[in-house]
Amino acid sequence: MLIVLLAVWEAAPRFGFIDPVFLPPFSEVIAAGWQLAQTGELFDDVSASLLRALSGFSISVALIVPLGLAVGWYARLGNLLNQFIEICRNTAPLALLPVFILLLGIGEMSKITMVVYSCAWPLLLNTIAAVKQVDPLLIKSARTMGATPQQLFSKVILPAALPTIFVGIRLASASAMLVLVASEMVGAKAGLGYLIINSQYSFLIPQMYFGILGITVIGLVFNAVLEALERRFMRWKASVAA
Repeated sequence: MLIVLLAVWEAAPRFGFIDPVFLPPFSEVIAAGWQLAQTGELFDDVSASLLRALSGFSISVALIVPLGLAVGWYARLGNLLNQFIEICRNTAPLALLPVFILLLGIGEMSKITMVVYSCAWPLLLNTIAAVKQVDPLLIKSARTMGATPQQLFSKVILPAALPTIFVGIRLASASAMLVLVASEMVGAKAGLGYLIINSQYSFLIPQMYFGILGITVIGLVFNAVLEALERRFMRWKASVAA
């Protein structure tokens, strides 16, 4: 299917079905990307975007997953934070972009913070749901067998919650790329978002499309890595199913 799509992309502008000024052939887009690679600009943009995305995503996972586990397990904490969570998760990250820039400047801090904020809510909500959806019979059985709170968490709650937590992690990775590109378009001098918007303003259309392809490829690689990690952590599930 992908090969057919690329063939149509290559053929449609060349045979006049689409204006090549606005949608250049796929080969010209790749050639523009090769030129960017030769000048070193592509490496600078990709490394800048990856650093921001991975930093914000990693910070979010490290902070929000433990918080979600605590909120899901302790009902009082969940009731205390519920209204705050609802307000924040219904506030679009992109709507807060000017606020983050005003408070943190146009440097790396505002972009990484935006990524952390956008990742937080799918992570938090899925982690809370994962804990609450653990089969009560499993918890009751573990307690009947004399499991300590630490054993109950590590041997029952966490393994049962991991599949849903990984769903939140993958959703958060998509949010990270979306918000990062938008923030780079507004205030940055490097990054794939900057490459896309700067190419549009300069009417370097093949470069613009290559930047879009770059974001897509990074997102696919990111998702593939997370799927591999999920399979690694879920090996016990495959063994039980077998």
